[in-house]
Amino acid sequence: MIQVSEIYTDTPTELTTAVQEQAYQAMDELKISFERVATDEVITMEDCLQINERLDMNMVKTLFLCNRQQTNFYLFVTRGDKPFRSKDFSKALEIARVSFASEERMAELLGTQIGAATVFSVLIDPEKKVQIVFDQDVVNDQWYGCSDGTTTGYLKIATKDIVEKLLPYSKHDLTIIEV
Repeated sequence: MIQVSEIYTDTPTELTTAVQEQAYQAMDELKISFERVATDEVITMEDCLQINERLDMNMVKTLFLCNRQQTNFYLFVTRGDKPFRSKDFSKALEIARVSFASEERMAELLGTQIGAATVFSVLIDPEKKVQIVFDQDVVNDQWYGCSDGTTTGYLKIATKDIVEKLLPYSKHDLTIIEV
């Protein structure tokens, strides 16, 4: 069992990663309301169950994928309870089969470690090396639950604020697929 703090609605006093810093700065600038919790280190979707309960939402699953040549990268966001099938993802985008990108590429391109992949990584990708792909089911949900760029901070945000404010602010295009 992991420890989950009470709910906060302000920026943490100590920011530990560039992504986390950019996330809170962007939410402040874009006037995006959020609720957050601090936790023990969380890596798996099973670890997220207590966070979901505390924040009364469902955490998204954020996967960092690439093609075989490691020239095309995708940040795929789907429901936390939905299994990932590379074949279905590739078919929906009409691309060759993808696999998980390496931990090193994740650190380089997303600025996060395993367990902390987040849509907020778009804020440190001005060259748009990573394509953002959302599952239609995520877009349909009222709340978007994700990491703040760490494995110990988690957010609840209105999904429309991610789609209508954050992604346009980052200048990243959003591709929505059904899988």
